[in-house]
Amino acid sequence: MTLVLWADTPPVGRSYHRAVVHLARAIWFEPRPPGVPPRGRRDWVLAGLIVALAVVEFAARPSLRGQPLALVVTVGLVPTLLWRRSRPLAALAVAFVVSGLVAVLAPEVPDSFVMIYVLALPYSLFRWGSGREMVIGLACMAANLGVSVAVDRLRLTDALGGAAILCAAVTLGAALRFRVKARTRELEQVRLVERERLARDLHDTVAHHFSAIVVRAQAGLAVAPVQPEAPLEALRIIETEATRALGEMRTIVRVLRRDEAADLAPNPGVADIPGLAGHPGPRVAVTMSGDLHELPTAVGATLYRLAQESVTNARRHARHASHIEVQLHADDQVVRLTVRDDGEMAGAASPGFGVLGMIERAELLGGECQAGPAGQRGWVVSAVLPRSGR
Repeated sequence: MTLVLWADTPPVGRSYHRAVVHLARAIWFEPRPPGVPPRGRRDWVLAGLIVALAVVEFAARPSLRGQPLALVVTVGLVPTLLWRRSRPLAALAVAFVVSGLVAVLAPEVPDSFVMIYVLALPYSLFRWGSGREMVIGLACMAANLGVSVAVDRLRLTDALGGAAILCAAVTLGAALRFRVKARTRELEQVRLVERERLARDLHDTVAHHFSAIVVRAQAGLAVAPVQPEAPLEALRIIETEATRALGEMRTIVRVLRRDEAADLAPNPGVADIPGLAGHPGPRVAVTMSGDLHELPTAVGATLYRLAQESVTNARRHARHASHIEVQLHADDQVVRLTVRDDGEMAGAASPGFGVLGMIERAELLGGECQAGPAGQRGWVVSAVLPRSGR
């Protein structure tokens, strides 16, 4: 057995090699980040400022007065700053190839202090470039330093110092790049959570009223041959439910359009649970016991939504149901909600969006919710929420 386990275990060196290959492939195929800022007025102001500083340095620094090539190179590479974000690799390649050629063809020409602006190019490459562009850019920078050392333009210690400065610019660009990417993922997760919350609110509010409309319309059609006045009564109830649904839909849309917190929307609470008995369908008996006062708003709203969804599901799916019992009991620690009916389930029971929404609502407050058949007949929903909420 030991030999088999040893044979099935991949060698450490092979695992390390695979990890390195996987990392290299991930870097090489890294795409360019979205949302690249366009060229703006500040870029032109920066370019003009660098040109002015280069002219001032050329006039004030004696070692540059007899070297016009230094001014030409310093000013000639300024346009690379204008497309450092849209074409970061091309901008960096032009700057470092030109400076490398100057090092080979005219090693006696001193560097301008203003040339420090080229550090913006490796920063922009690792901030806005793709993975393969970053790898090629690193090769260009390394080749530039190598050429400078080979022609004795830079000593080895100066080259190491320059490499450290370039690494700082590269690290800053990469850090900001992946910081923004992590922030984007966080925002996408927040949007996903808000979409789930909106889906639960729509299901528990608007869908509840439309369920009542459907039930009442079916009841009115069923008894219309023997009770001619039943359709009129059904229409009055349908009008009431439709008006409520429209009002709640407008409330949700108003909150979304004004970018307000969802908690600002009016939420029902425990005191509204007895009102569930006033809708058409099987008789609903509500029993409430214990200290239900001073419950947090989130706990009260969640209990109401759980009871509302449970009663709605019983009216829609429980065949031949005559009785729905809602029990709510609170003690010092938790609040327990139980909703059961005496109907027959239509086919195999499977959790839908309503049940999933109830489970999510309970878990958000640190509680739990379960739903399932109650023996041979009926369906039961039980939820336990901490009294103080999470």
